[in-house]
Amino acid sequence: MLKVRKRNGTLTDFNLSKINVAITKAFEATSTSYTEDIIERISLRVFSDFQEKVIENVIDIEDIQDSVEKVLEDLGFNKVAKSYILYRKHREKLRNLKTSMLNFSATVNDYLNQKDWRVNENSTVTYSIGGLILHNSGTVTANYWLNEIYDPQIADAHREGDLHIHDLSMLSGYCAGWSLQQLIEEGLGGVPGKVSSKPARHLSTLANQMVNFLGILQNEWAGAQAFSSFDTYLAPFVKIDNLSYKEVKQYIQSFIFGVNTPSRWGTQSPFSNITLDWTVPKRLKDKPAIVGGEEQDFTYGDCQKEMDMVNKAFLEIMMEGDANGRGFQYPIPTYNITKDFDWENPNVELLFTITSKYGTPYFQNFINSDLNPDDVRSMCCRLQLNKKELRRRGGGLFGSDEFTGSIGVVTINLPRIAYLSSNEREFFKKLTGMMDLASRSLEIKREVVEKLNDAGLYPYTKRYLKNFDNHFSTIG
Repeated sequence: MLKVRKRNGTLTDFNLSKINVAITKAFEATSTSYTEDIIERISLRVFSDFQEKVIENVIDIEDIQDSVEKVLEDLGFNKVAKSYILYRKHREKLRNLKTSMLNFSATVNDYLNQKDWRVNENSTVTYSIGGLILHNSGTVTANYWLNEIYDPQIADAHREGDLHIHDLSMLSGYCAGWSLQQLIEEGLGGVPGKVSSKPARHLSTLANQMVNFLGILQNEWAGAQAFSSFDTYLAPFVKIDNLSYKEVKQYIQSFIFGVNTPSRWGTQSPFSNITLDWTVPKRLKDKPAIVGGEEQDFTYGDCQKEMDMVNKAFLEIMMEGDANGRGFQYPIPTYNITKDFDWENPNVELLFTITSKYGTPYFQNFINSDLNPDDVRSMCCRLQLNKKELRRRGGGLFGSDEFTGSIGVVTINLPRIAYLSSNEREFFKKLTGMMDLASRSLEIKREVVEKLNDAGLYPYTKRYLKNFDNHFSTIG
């Protein structure tokens, strides 16, 4: 006897009269005339249509409903078919609502009892009330992405493990690089209803503004927030106030402790990355230094001595760690190694000592490379941006080379594709399909994030970032 597999996996006897009832409701909903004979003929046609999908005398309920839609359309009852589809979707939403009500309780309990693997998914999120809030909101947001934004093909690919859409718990972009020069020129603020600060005139003030800036913007993005030319832009503040090394170290220390304070959603520290030039880059060497939002009578090229002080202070503090000697997670530093890198600088030994101790710094090696530091920006562990690629997109960069990042990241599960493929041709066919899905998911995310930014959901991003044109869609 034919069995029907319900959505919960249980089996029940097939009953043709249930198809009759469903089709009748669709006809009545559209005020389409019918007779019992018409309903029975359609039901028999449906029964015939799904026979090829019967496996070992079992048919899935979804396959039966698919056949109802197909037969109604084939027979020209398009209006009735549409009504049936809408009814089907309505029933699905009711089922999902019931499931969601049950899951809310399970979501909270699983976190409190530490049964959910996601409790320990991120090493930067500790078991805390902030972590619980993040866990709850993240679960809701992830379901919103998969059920309301992405189409079923993309959502199913993620659920089944064919690909992984990162950061579904956040309704935002992935990572962003910001202009430290803009912060120095304009100050922190400009958002209606929020406190605004004038451009910093002293290093102590700038250190606090950078901490606040990274913390604020981190709340509007899922991943890393980056500053470039950190040491170059800070050096003029040391020079203009003729700061002692002790004072410089104190202010850099306040910055480092500040960015490691759990100020981010989920009781986390802002994921921050800074790029340090070590020597003044050519693009800034002859430009007037900016302090307090105003150009000074000296250039960045005149501040190499002060840059060395900033780098020494930064490295020593990162080496010493906190009050318990624990190393700092942030900011993650990236150093540019160029042909102009000063290997005789006393700070070099300190740089490689901390590298051997913690393995913390990243290095961009531009020696014997066709790239230069102005073409590459390190954002985080997942992303390294080549600005030449941005230039090829047309229109140039208009001097906004720091406003780069990534809208989102999707990872293709290559081992799974290989395991499911019987030969190389099938592998590349499946891979092409997954690449298309990944690309489409990122374009959908870009459209959503842009609309939300225009609507004001990310107020500080909207204030400091004109658009997302320089933000990549990342597959990797």
